[in-house]
Amino acid sequence: MTGISGTARVYILCTALGAAACVAPVLRPGTPWWSVALLAALYAFCEMPARYRCHLPGRALAGSVPVAAGSFFPVLLTAAFLLPPAAAALVAVPGSLLGRVEQRPKGARRLWRAAQLTVATWAAARTHLLFGGPVALGGGGYGLTTPDFPYVLLPVGAAALAFCLVLTALDGGILATAERLPVRTAWRGLLARSLASHGAHGLAGLMMAVLWRSPYGPLSALFVLLPMYISSWVFAQYHRERAAHQATIRALVQAVDIKDKYTRGHSERVGHASVLIAHELGMERGRLEVLRFAGILHDVGKLGVPTRVLRKDGPLTPEERRVIELHPEYGHEMVRGIGFLGEARAAILHHHERLDGSGYPYGLTGAEIPEFARVVAVADAFDAMTSTRSYRRAKPVETAVAELERCAGSQFDPAMVAALVRALGRHDWRTVVTADEQKGAPPPPPALRAPATDPRVNVPPAVPPAVPPAVPPAVLPPRTTATRVTRGGPA
Repeated sequence: MTGISGTARVYILCTALGAAACVAPVLRPGTPWWSVALLAALYAFCEMPARYRCHLPGRALAGSVPVAAGSFFPVLLTAAFLLPPAAAALVAVPGSLLGRVEQRPKGARRLWRAAQLTVATWAAARTHLLFGGPVALGGGGYGLTTPDFPYVLLPVGAAALAFCLVLTALDGGILATAERLPVRTAWRGLLARSLASHGAHGLAGLMMAVLWRSPYGPLSALFVLLPMYISSWVFAQYHRERAAHQATIRALVQAVDIKDKYTRGHSERVGHASVLIAHELGMERGRLEVLRFAGILHDVGKLGVPTRVLRKDGPLTPEERRVIELHPEYGHEMVRGIGFLGEARAAILHHHERLDGSGYPYGLTGAEIPEFARVVAVADAFDAMTSTRSYRRAKPVETAVAELERCAGSQFDPAMVAALVRALGRHDWRTVVTADEQKGAPPPPPALRAPATDPRVNVPPAVPPAVPPAVPPAVLPPRTTATRVTRGGPA
């Protein structure tokens, strides 16, 4: 479990122990091993070609929603409807451990996935049993041999809800421990986004269970998997399209990094800091990726600025300042036709606006500035101040935060600054050298230091140094009388 925090390790191990306790009773006599083996093999067969991403660990902006794997949850719910709780829980284990994982550490992710689904399936089976599901399904006596509609829908719905609740509860916990999200936002929106899909999975699982117990046997239940495979294929197409979007953005960022070597890596860090702020603000998860795109692409307009201006070591002339201040508009024109960027386009255009109206390109004030632009402005300024450039040294994080707080309300949105401060309390941030300089090299001479208001960096204006008091004449050394030498001797 290298790279996982200690809290997350404890959380995963506790969940795994809970899963083991759920499965342990399967060793008792009377377990329908034939059905367990068939359903476990079916789920494993469905999971193996599926690529999924789960909540452990890493940035949530990278995508933490299962891809394709969730399409086969009806198999687990079928097990919950047909088998005792311990046997149903065992069905989830082989497929979860054998499924393909895109992110590292893969072993820890597989363990987490298996433990999570095992506990959720056990909870669904126990709830189904509690609500009289086996009787309503036609297998619990009372002379019933076929499902008792519509009464069978109550235990099925309760089981699907229990499955959903356990999954979302465990997901929120891993987000809070492994990804260090605020507790108040870790679970926000998870249940609402999952209810509809898990309700559909419950109905599909009911169809499979009915067909499984029909005269045609388990083979007929496979027909229910056909639409699942189709939906999985559609989801895979979406995943490939999303990967193409990521490749497009990477190409644009690489072009900016090549052109402006002094800000190499700056875009990725601004995207990361923007997402940290958004998490603290409780922003909807669906907007996080778009905000990350906004942070990454905020300086893409520099591709339209002459390289000699971007790489100039000294102060800019008024004409050069006017040229570089056009980069937000250049960037907006470049990405205006990229539909998936959404709100990110406005952030690219307005991230140099200031609350007091002194920013550019349009001098917007207060709430006129889009929310994404206010977030990116704070993230941009913070990384610029904590990164070493050719014309100035990096500031310590504490100093950069103090500068942001000093300018909150005039240049930056105070809510965004406060969110960044809270996020820095949870996450480490290291200052970065982005200029091509040698270790131990002396600081740049004053003539090469860019002013604090240089448009190449979105940093707060520097506080003018206090003027030292005049030295009283009494402490001045006595003046010496100069001797003027003339041709005839001293004057």
